[in-house]
Amino acid sequence: MNALEVRNLTKTFGSTLANNDISLELRKGEILALLGENGSGKSTFVNQLAGIYAPESGEIFIDGKKVEFKSPQDAISAGVGMVHQHFKLVEVMSALENITLGEKAAGFFVKKQVLFEKINEIQNKFGFSIDLNRKLYEMSVSEKQTVEIIKILYQGARILILDEPTAVLTPQETEKLFAVLRRMKENGCSIIIITHKLNEVMEISDRVAVMRKGENAGLVETSSCTEKSLARLMLGGKFDYKVTRVAAGRSQNPVLVVKNLSSKNAYGKKSLDNLNFDLYGGEILGVAGIVGSGQKELCESLTGLLRVENGEAIFQNQNLLKLSPIEIKKLGVRMNFVPEDRLGMGLAAGLDITENVMMRSYSEESHFFLDRKKGSELATDIVERYAISTPSIHNPVRQLSGGNIQKVLLGRELEMHPKFLIVAYPFRGLDVGATNNIINMLNEQKKKGVAILLIGEDIDQLCALCDRLMVIHDGSIKGIVNPEQTSKENIGLMMMGKSVPAEKEDGNA
Repeated sequence: MNALEVRNLTKTFGSTLANNDISLELRKGEILALLGENGSGKSTFVNQLAGIYAPESGEIFIDGKKVEFKSPQDAISAGVGMVHQHFKLVEVMSALENITLGEKAAGFFVKKQVLFEKINEIQNKFGFSIDLNRKLYEMSVSEKQTVEIIKILYQGARILILDEPTAVLTPQETEKLFAVLRRMKENGCSIIIITHKLNEVMEISDRVAVMRKGENAGLVETSSCTEKSLARLMLGGKFDYKVTRVAAGRSQNPVLVVKNLSSKNAYGKKSLDNLNFDLYGGEILGVAGIVGSGQKELCESLTGLLRVENGEAIFQNQNLLKLSPIEIKKLGVRMNFVPEDRLGMGLAAGLDITENVMMRSYSEESHFFLDRKKGSELATDIVERYAISTPSIHNPVRQLSGGNIQKVLLGRELEMHPKFLIVAYPFRGLDVGATNNIINMLNEQKKKGVAILLIGEDIDQLCALCDRLMVIHDGSIKGIVNPEQTSKENIGLMMMGKSVPAEKEDGNA
């Protein structure tokens, strides 16, 4: 008997058919990877399994018994729990309080020691090691993810759905998570894992279910396929997904020189601690670090959004750290920023492609009314040049897939012909096809002599794409290394604040 069986599940949103007649079986004690392009219907599908969406038609069976979920609580009661990419936890509460939050029995009449014993029994069974008294805001991303997993296990989940669980983990944290998942599998749990990292699919899964355009595209045994065959199955044809570092002549002098850059957060703690590095034209300098290591502050300080405590960032003979974003623009400094938050800082979700393209040059218009014809022409050119899939340039950007949203944002910035480009997490949540498109766009800019600062989280991609890799931890640079000469394990250790052999470090720090 299967742990989970889905028959002919269909879900629509207005006139959009998100899932069309999806059928799937999840065996007891197996790890099933769910693959698909952005917009293929993966999230819609698992949200129905988790009780967040209700299907228009189709059936769901748990242990052979038909179930209907009207809420996530119905799903967890039936043994199905989901760990979302963005955690559903309360930062000011302890791990214990988060795990037991909402439990009716966990009131004044239940002794704290009883709860500790029950949760620690789960920890011992599956190999977790979380201090239940610690507050969430004191924990790393990996620890918070562990709390989420323990929480749904505590609630009785036997079927777990993990959405991009390794997106922000170091290689060592990913390895530890996979060890836990294997132990859960040995104890009879069934797991669906959504990930765009094909190497992880090959490492952790027993079978792979592929979705394409809201429909089943295939179900294969992992042992019988390769990364390339999965990519072809996912995209419906031949595809070369390999990340390539292109050769480009590095400029003789640096485009950007950063000296002694330091800043403090709202609590008075240093968020950037004496950063020193150079960036050259025709190179991609990657930035690797666990979440909250200072990546956001680095981006914001170089773009005039954050006032710093000390330091210089010399670009075209100007210290950017002493200028506001408007002053930087008035000086004609072409420094283009593709932010981490695409629909928050980068684009206006409710506006169409044309309007979002026009926003970039709004303050440069010398007359009261903007030239919408000119804006439409530029939007059309960006859509065609960067192969953006959209019904129209007048389509709201919120209706686009993640990959197409990223191409609109990056394409708009590239049309400004930058000399210095900051790109934060451009591949986050993108499938291999969309990722390949973005990589090609960055490599073309590199060949034109653009200096690129690339903040990323996928170590494999950073090592394959970047000329040098700057590893930061707790606001400090642990080293600037040659990714071709430095192991992924050492990079992971540096991300966690450890030291690596000096001969691995690059001399351009």
